[in-house]
Amino acid sequence: MKPTHHAGGAAHLVELDPDHPGFRDPIYRQRRNEIAEIALAYATGDPVPDAPYAPEEHAVWAAICETLAPIHRQRVAAEVLELQGVLPLPPHRIPQLSALNQQLTIAAGFQFAPVAGLVTTRTFMRYLGQRVFLSTQYIRHHSQPFYTPEPDVVHELVGHAATLVHPGIAEVNRLLGLAAEVANDTEMDKIANVYWYTMEFGLVAERGEVKAFGAGLLSSVGEIQRFDTAATLKDWDLEEMAATTFDPTRFQDTLFVAPSFTQMLVAVSRWVRNGDWRD
Repeated sequence: MKPTHHAGGAAHLVELDPDHPGFRDPIYRQRRNEIAEIALAYATGDPVPDAPYAPEEHAVWAAICETLAPIHRQRVAAEVLELQGVLPLPPHRIPQLSALNQQLTIAAGFQFAPVAGLVTTRTFMRYLGQRVFLSTQYIRHHSQPFYTPEPDVVHELVGHAATLVHPGIAEVNRLLGLAAEVANDTEMDKIANVYWYTMEFGLVAERGEVKAFGAGLLSSVGEIQRFDTAATLKDWDLEEMAATTFDPTRFQDTLFVAPSFTQMLVAVSRWVRNGDWRD
């Protein structure tokens, strides 16, 4: 889920807040501009150009992957772990979107398309309805490898890539995107909330334990280590979920636990197809 991003002029395509870790790093800012230019020049259907990454950025990716790997084995749903085996990500180098798209398309019809920065929730989800996942290519600043003020390529790929190989998950993403295409503003809020508490921060019950499923949990060392101790875990209730707002700028304090991975996918699919999100 991506809030609105405002880009500047040609010399400063990417505007960073003064408190952004990379604000005072001209080399990082130049590379962010170069990566933004890739997305702005991209035409739908073309091969995705590779992003230029520096050695220290690959090192950030490697540090995050190394830290998350044992945590995932303990705290992530079995289905997601299996999907990570179907679409393994290189642990030492940031993978290019072009290298993943063929596998995603063959498996479930999805593909990544580059985006220059953050977009509105409605725009992001409308692309999901077309089986396109708008993905950033930049990575967080190397000075703070476990913190990012914005979704980056770690969130997109560690969080979402493997799950989009699953035809059921891909279909739920598509259905939510199709609903976003025609929803009014109130309905859009409901759809966004359900997406947030499932695809981004979903939890599932598994053999008496609660396991992580959503991309925001999978890609964040801080979130995945604390979800069962610092957040209120609520029983699965799509109506309550659709009415529960969220704050993407802070650790989550409310999460919902699905009774199982399969029941979550069936329930969300039914919720969309039945039009339960309509006013």
